[in-house]
Amino acid sequence: MKKHLPQYSKSLVPIARVLRKQMTDAERKLWSLLRRDQLGVKFRRQVPLGPYVIDFYCVKAKLVVELDGGQHYSDAGTRNDVERDEHLREMGQEVVRYSNMDIIQNEDGVLQDIIEHVRQRSDLLSNPL
Repeated sequence: MKKHLPQYSKSLVPIARVLRKQMTDAERKLWSLLRRDQLGVKFRRQVPLGPYVIDFYCVKAKLVVELDGGQHYSDAGTRNDVERDEHLREMGQEVVRYSNMDIIQNEDGVLQDIIEHVRQRSDLLSNPL
């Protein structure tokens, strides 16, 4: 039996499908590093979660990975990201953000950071206080 994601938003599935077909170069690059359990955990891309479609998601670690283009650095974009991150954290998710340039110029550093977040979150979730 297939497990569904927590607070999976079925109404956003068509949008997620379109976004999977229209990924940015940075998203394609990161997806090539995350897909097929290359880090020892499964990641999904363009996932409907709550009222949002998130870029990448690791269910096991409850880790949301977002890649930010230029629109995220405007006042409105920053406000939206803060609200979105707060909502996702209230759902029990950890959110990490990287700029598109981070993944293009420093893919090893981004990947190491994601691995560390997965380890920390997996330990935390398997050994709650």
